[in-house]
Amino acid sequence: MEPSIYQSLFKDIKQKIRSSQLRAVLAVNAEMIGLYWQIGKSIAQKQTKKGWSAGVIPQLSKDLKGEFPDLKGYSERNLGRMLAFYREYPEDSILPQAVAKLPWGHNILLIEKIKDQNLRFWYAQKCIENNWSRDVLDLQIRNKLVERQGKSINNFESTLPKPLSDLANQTLKDPYIFDFLQLDENYIEKDIENQLIQHLTKFLLELGKGFAFVGSQYHLKISDKEYFIDLLFYHTRLKCFIVIELKNTCFIPEYTGKLNFYLSAVDSLVKDENDNPTIGILLCKDKNNIEAEFALRGINKPIGISEINFVESIPDHLKSSLPTIEELENELKKFDNN
Repeated sequence: MEPSIYQSLFKDIKQKIRSSQLRAVLAVNAEMIGLYWQIGKSIAQKQTKKGWSAGVIPQLSKDLKGEFPDLKGYSERNLGRMLAFYREYPEDSILPQAVAKLPWGHNILLIEKIKDQNLRFWYAQKCIENNWSRDVLDLQIRNKLVERQGKSINNFESTLPKPLSDLANQTLKDPYIFDFLQLDENYIEKDIENQLIQHLTKFLLELGKGFAFVGSQYHLKISDKEYFIDLLFYHTRLKCFIVIELKNTCFIPEYTGKLNFYLSAVDSLVKDENDNPTIGILLCKDKNNIEAEFALRGINKPIGISEINFVESIPDHLKSSLPTIEELENELKKFDNN
């Protein structure tokens, strides 16, 4: 038995098993969501036809727990949620596909946080596409992702072919929110510094799905001169390198020229022939949209310009202790060197 052939067989069977397990989990979840909808429908119909009040729910919860002592999910609170769930989707047809695929906790969060159904469906679909946990979904709602997605000032339409230009546009946000810090009431200034090194994962989360970290202060040598790109990523969906330049100042037009230079260098020195054109993202403390649009005219490389928003909940007397962009770059550089 040749080891290479066996490993290929093992890998193939392993993948089939994992795919089967995933389908089984999804099937069980869809069945449970459908059951909860049916329970909510039954309660709602009885309340309408028989005039029953909400008082039926405590009795129903007690009886269901007695009949099915090993099953969870039939508390008064959860039965009330099933009723609310049905009332949000009262059609007799099947549940919307995105809703049926989401775990129960995700669905309840969406109902409690978002009243507009179309907006709720948007977040539900993003949740499925990006495999968000409930906590991540909650974060994206609180940070108003839907209002920031695809809002950067960019020249993608004139520098990238369709549909790549549309995908690139939807990949960027404005502003980017870097509220990395999780602090209790008794935090001290040193806690802010100590947490910096832990934030690369959250940084990638805010950038969005598909960003793979390549390096910080990425070295380029051009005509015997040394250049260093702030942050270099590869995007797995766009199939291209992405150069991110961080500016701890308001936008000025000169920034686009330098970024355009870096994109040309990466396209020539780093990009593979099968990769799409390198994209640049300029993150500034503030920007004037009209000025940014004028600055991008005549630029032949794809560039997006967005603002960055750091933590706003820190008291004023501690805001001076927040990490600067330069400090963030240095911490990412340490991570890259380890």
